[in-house]
Amino acid sequence: MFGDAAAYERFMGRWSARLAPGFLDSVLGDAPGDGPGTVLDVGCGTGNLAAEVLARWPRTHVVAIDPSPPFVAAARERLVPGRARVQVGSALQLPEARGTVDAALALLVLNFLPDPARGATEMRRVTRAGGVVGAAVWDYGGGMAMLRTYWDAAATVHPGAGAVDEALARPARAGGVEALFHGAGLEDVGGGLLEVPMLFETFDDYWDPFLLGIGPAGDFTRELDDGGREALRAELHRRLGDGPVEMTSVARWVRGVVPG
Repeated sequence: MFGDAAAYERFMGRWSARLAPGFLDSVLGDAPGDGPGTVLDVGCGTGNLAAEVLARWPRTHVVAIDPSPPFVAAARERLVPGRARVQVGSALQLPEARGTVDAALALLVLNFLPDPARGATEMRRVTRAGGVVGAAVWDYGGGMAMLRTYWDAAATVHPGAGAVDEALARPARAGGVEALFHGAGLEDVGGGLLEVPMLFETFDDYWDPFLLGIGPAGDFTRELDDGGREALRAELHRRLGDGPVEMTSVARWVRGVVPG
């Protein structure tokens, strides 16, 4: 469900790019003028967060890790040579040595890990004492309007949708990431909410990306037969109209500090 970089950008990348600046303000807003020396981008995707880090702090270096080779290839094409190292890797076994990065960040990643607690522990392991670990996940249960609308409509026409609704992901629930960070032994854990305005020029601008098979919603859409997809499309169109479609989606961000 995460194998096509261009499809990801159309479905979610354009919104993660808008989320990245506020996320950095929240978790690294008190960084010195030159910024952190090295930032680890865990689950970098196509490089939206890493690109924002490099643009914001010209002396900062980025290590970007993602399990998807097509995403790694896309990130390598756009990130600054010499300042970014992008490689295939797992968030559950980060390739960096203990205490070698100044900040480890995961944007829209933790809820997809098979073991989110291990992922949080790995982020702490590779971050130096006094360094920052930060993460953000969409508020799938209520605030992520783009996907909340989708899953509510899906449950109306396909009762089985409730079993795979992304709101079920524990890290995406209120307090979920905070619990992971406390469990990893981080200090000064705190967080808040970030809003991302979304504009879809037409209904099809909203609907068509779900046909690309990206993420749980795309996977669910792809698995439906033609009649099932048309029923879901019709229910969403009933709710949203022809467009433009305007909505605001909310993400939860959390920050913790590695003990000295």
